[in-house]
Amino acid sequence: MKFNKLFTLLSLLLYTCVSIAQLQNNNTLNTPPDISKDFEDYKNTYYLADELASFNPETGQGTIKYLRYNFATRQAFNNMLSKLTPSIANEFPSTEYAVSPELPFSVEFISDRTIRIKTSSGPQFKKQEASLMLVDGVAKDARNLWTYSKVSEGHKYTSSKGSVLITEKPWHVYIYDASGKLLTSTLHLDDVKSTYTPVTPFSFVRRAEDYSRSMDAVFSMSPEEKIFGCGESFTQFNKRGQKVILWTDDANGVQNETMYKPIPFYMSSRGYGVFMHHSTPITVDFGKYFNAANSMMIGDDEADLFVFIGEPKDILDEYTDLTGKPEMPPLWSFGFWMSRITYFSEQEGRDIATNLRKHKIPSDVIHFDTGWFETDWRCNYEFSKNRFDDPAKMIADMKADGFNVCLWQLPYFTPKNTLFNEIIEKGLAVKDKKGNIPYEDATLDFTNPKTIAWYQEKIASLLKLGVGVIKVDFGEAGPASGIYSNGKTGFYEHNLYPLRYNKAVAEITKEVTGNSIIWARSTWAGSQRYPLHWGGDAATTNTAMASTLRGGLSLGLSGFSFWSHDVGGFTTKSPEDVYRRWTPFGMLTSHVRSHGEPPTEPWEYSKAFLSGFRDADNMRYKLMPYIYAQAKHASENGLPMLRALFVEYPSDPGAWLVDDQYLFGSDMLVAPLFENVTERKVYLPDGKWIDYQTGKVYNKGWHTIKAGAIPIIALVKDGTVIPHIKLAQSTKDMNWSKIELKVYTADTTEAKGYLYLPNDSELHELILDKKDSGFVLKNNPVSEKTSFKITN
Repeated sequence: MKFNKLFTLLSLLLYTCVSIAQLQNNNTLNTPPDISKDFEDYKNTYYLADELASFNPETGQGTIKYLRYNFATRQAFNNMLSKLTPSIANEFPSTEYAVSPELPFSVEFISDRTIRIKTSSGPQFKKQEASLMLVDGVAKDARNLWTYSKVSEGHKYTSSKGSVLITEKPWHVYIYDASGKLLTSTLHLDDVKSTYTPVTPFSFVRRAEDYSRSMDAVFSMSPEEKIFGCGESFTQFNKRGQKVILWTDDANGVQNETMYKPIPFYMSSRGYGVFMHHSTPITVDFGKYFNAANSMMIGDDEADLFVFIGEPKDILDEYTDLTGKPEMPPLWSFGFWMSRITYFSEQEGRDIATNLRKHKIPSDVIHFDTGWFETDWRCNYEFSKNRFDDPAKMIADMKADGFNVCLWQLPYFTPKNTLFNEIIEKGLAVKDKKGNIPYEDATLDFTNPKTIAWYQEKIASLLKLGVGVIKVDFGEAGPASGIYSNGKTGFYEHNLYPLRYNKAVAEITKEVTGNSIIWARSTWAGSQRYPLHWGGDAATTNTAMASTLRGGLSLGLSGFSFWSHDVGGFTTKSPEDVYRRWTPFGMLTSHVRSHGEPPTEPWEYSKAFLSGFRDADNMRYKLMPYIYAQAKHASENGLPMLRALFVEYPSDPGAWLVDDQYLFGSDMLVAPLFENVTERKVYLPDGKWIDYQTGKVYNKGWHTIKAGAIPIIALVKDGTVIPHIKLAQSTKDMNWSKIELKVYTADTTEAKGYLYLPNDSELHELILDKKDSGFVLKNNPVSEKTSFKITN
């Protein structure tokens, strides 16, 4: 009998070990963790927010009572469902632990549009520290902008932009706009009693495996509501009906659901936005499981949510006030960047510079990718002595010719790297639970001040050599199982890794060169403070080109003003027809770089291609005053340069449906050609639009429009002045004392635009009035620096 019991116990233990092993083997390294799985597990305990147990209106602090539930099966006519059912306590002794705990809840007011809602699943004994994601590490207090009133349902706070109602039993937080329209609210179990679908309301889970907890902040969704943002997401533009996992990942392309640049922020067409102030993995179910529930499943044992009220521009401005607006990149960065993977020698780099000028391809940056070290990819911050005779002279010569040099590097060091032993010996790498390193590579630990100092010294030596900008590649693989210098695990630090990495390079670059600029791939909330970022490794296909645009639009709706991508795609030699159409799309984004598997240089293709590439590049350089001014305006207001139509036209229902065209700044509408065609359907928002290439005028609505000589469709909003400059081969050689103001009007008698001059501190608005057959400038805000020629 004893033997049988022992055998059964051993069998059960073996089964458990095998099950755990199978579970672990189902995931490969850095697989994005799906927190939603914890909210489907029968072994776990669920606590549902039920009522407001206490509340102090003056401080906005109180407690919520949570009721205990477990999943149980429910069978009906051969159909099995999971159903949350009330459960009793399972702790011993029963006198020591609450069956229905009362836990902290607070509401704070950050501005007249921004509300902070915090809940906790248990006591928080950790030391409060500044948040890397927030400007100056904290959120300001603007409670004085809100008025409190006691109402029959509970507690109400009102500002000029909206109101918040907190009800007591059942507990809800309702958020309204200034007109009284309900934008969203927390979901209680009572709200989903009218459906047979078992919906989990606002709650937290206690895991059976280790008693850790995670919050599920569940809010309502309205019919027809649309959701946008979450970072550089390549799936469908509108996230409604999707489940999005927020975990930085080397996506290995731009046509799948993982992201180099996840951002825990989204906005709704309903008139609100939400920032999930966390670094743990997050899974958001935007009505995929149940279309009326927005379920934010946060790995953290707290929920810290900032809710913004307003139209898209208001929301982006508020969000970037909180997490940071980008500094203005230097003028030269807006020029064309020439690159491939990779230029291996000084001579090769010099030949590229010579050919760019020979073929009259305006350009400002030459990028050396993985091959400038002695061994390709083996980053040690030193130029190969065999292939670079005099790097300092090469960089100086290039700069004299109008080229800045960009250098590739990464924060991972292979065992053969000459710096590997030093990094290990000095304790500069992320460690595992034993004190070793989790990967074969040593991964720099940017939570360690000694690591930052060591790393920035390496970067500074290159910048002092004359290098203009550093490519901040990778950064998506901060060890999830690692123990970091600050004592936290990768569960909390993995997503912050890109932000720390971006920050370290941007700050030393600013210190040495005066310019806060990087060329980075990975991000987290707050990374927009450190421009700029480029899209990932796109395939050289039409579908990859279209997906690249969706990713850029989505990132722009996540607080990023500046974004670029690899023109023509990255993975293989770009087919000429794809590269030809991709080029003007790249030229009409905030920054532009040709990069990827060779050949990428335009003279390596046909003469017709070279001529077309030159025309698109010339267009960009002539538009530089428009691009530069729009960049300044975008950086000051938290707006994307690559802009979804609804940002400027939130009242136009059609603008919310378009994901294959965009606004370049506020006044130019761009529709790339995603197939080898000469025309396409284009949606135009309110007003009239003038074709930039042909001058043809179009009204609002759908049109089939032919591309001009440059294979792209670009239109200008009626009543706009677009400043142009005389063509130069480098921004260094541009003459900003003479600007041409091109006026685009159909019916309007006034035209407006912006001008921002190099070395100026102020963005100027230009206003022109119609006079006789032309236009005149109302005033010249820069009369001492610039004269204007006006054409229409």
